[in-house]
Amino acid sequence: MRQFKDLPHHKKLRKQLVNSIRDKGISNERVLEAIYDVPRHFFMHPDQEELAYVDKAFPVGEGQTISQPYTVGYQTQLLQVQPSHRVLEIGTGSAYQAVILAELAAEVFSVERQKKLYDRNQHFRYLKMFNNLHLFYGDGYEGLSDYAPFDRILITAAAPYVPQKLEEQLKTGGKLVLPLGAADTQKMVCITKLNNEELVREEFDDFSFVPMLEGRKE
Repeated sequence: MRQFKDLPHHKKLRKQLVNSIRDKGISNERVLEAIYDVPRHFFMHPDQEELAYVDKAFPVGEGQTISQPYTVGYQTQLLQVQPSHRVLEIGTGSAYQAVILAELAAEVFSVERQKKLYDRNQHFRYLKMFNNLHLFYGDGYEGLSDYAPFDRILITAAAPYVPQKLEEQLKTGGKLVLPLGAADTQKMVCITKLNNEELVREEFDDFSFVPMLEGRKE
C-alpha cells in the first residue's frame, strides 16, 4: 500500500509553485493557500512525483489529466467560493481540483463519468479526510438534480455548449464556470444566474481542456 508523505522539500516546491502562479495573476489568497495546503504529488503516480510541482497538466489515465495548477487557481478564483457554499464539480478526474474546493470549506459534489477513475478515487485514502467531499459516478451533462440547487458549478472539461440541466441546477445568484467551445482551445466563461430567465455571461482567457463527453463509461 502506498505511503503518502508530505515532506519539507515538497512544501518548499509547493511554495515556489504558489509564488509562480501568483506572478501569473492568481491573486485570491484563500485560493493560493489551498493550493499550498494540498500535496499535489499525492494525486500523481509515484514515478511522476518529481514533476508534481511543475506548473503543467499531466495524464492520470483514461484519457484524463490532472489540471495545471495555474488553471485550477484560475477557475477557482472565478468561482468566488465561500465557506458553506454547495459546489457541483463536473469531471472529478484525479480529484485534485475537488480537494482544492473542499479546502475552501465548500460542500463539494463531484461527478465523474469514467468508472475506473471513480473507483480509483473511492480507494484513495487521502480523500477520506474530507467529510465535505462527495463523489458520484454519472453523466456530467445531467448534473445532480437530487442535490440541487448549487451555489457554484464548475466544469473541468471543454463543453461544446452550456448544459441546460446545469443552468437549471444553479441557484439564483449562483455562478457557473466552464471552458466553452469545441475547438482545440476554449474560452473560459463565467455565467451568473440573476433569475430563472436572465443569465449574465463573461468571457476571459483561452485554455485547452479535454472534451466533456456525454453519458457514462464503464
